[in-house]
Amino acid sequence: MELDHLRLAAVNIDGVLLNDTFSPVIHHFITSRGGTYTAESERGIFSQPQHIAFQRLAAAVGSRATVAEMREAYFEERAQYLETHPVTLTDGAVELLRRLRAAGLRTVCYGGLEKAHFDRFLGEHTALFDGPGYVCTNDFRPGIHEITTEIFGLRHDQALFIDDVARVAETARTLDVSFIGHPSTFRHSFQAQLMREAGARHLVRSLRAVDDELLWAIDTQAATGAAWRSDPVAP
Repeated sequence: MELDHLRLAAVNIDGVLLNDTFSPVIHHFITSRGGTYTAESERGIFSQPQHIAFQRLAAAVGSRATVAEMREAYFEERAQYLETHPVTLTDGAVELLRRLRAAGLRTVCYGGLEKAHFDRFLGEHTALFDGPGYVCTNDFRPGIHEITTEIFGLRHDQALFIDDVARVAETARTLDVSFIGHPSTFRHSFQAQLMREAGARHLVRSLRAVDDELLWAIDTQAATGAAWRSDPVAP
């Protein structure tokens, strides 16, 4: 049965549809160089345009390296990490997309890497996405307003975003966009904590938890302007 109010579900690629292969690398990159990994580290680096993320990564390790040098070093470490921790489709990802579409929602994937990343790991499932299929948001992160209004021509209250990063939650709240958090299970991650502090109502550990009951609850909240908690959890 189709939802009454929501019209779009935008689903992040890395950390939601695909496993989180960024948090562990960033944590190791910082700590192995003598830096301290904190909630502020994540807040300043995650879901930022790459040039900003690498500037802040350099600051976190006390380096004077250029953005290009930091980018090269980071992706070299990530490539090494992927040799033993490959990118995989998250359990329940395809079923989630089908469930969203069965609820009458248009679906789109987004993330900070180029579309080739989407094509490589989700290319066989392109029939489950609408519009451009994938939106690279590196130039306008986190991209909530642009995806909702400019690409799909909808109001903010008609969209649902599913993401693993609290910065996206914070922006969603300012725009009154519905949000489901799927925070990383990486043991050093602060994202669940930061999402609660942002006032997110809905955090899930499994994509299978995004079921029809939850979607209907969010649809009702979106229709009544209650997508966000009025009493965010204190830090």
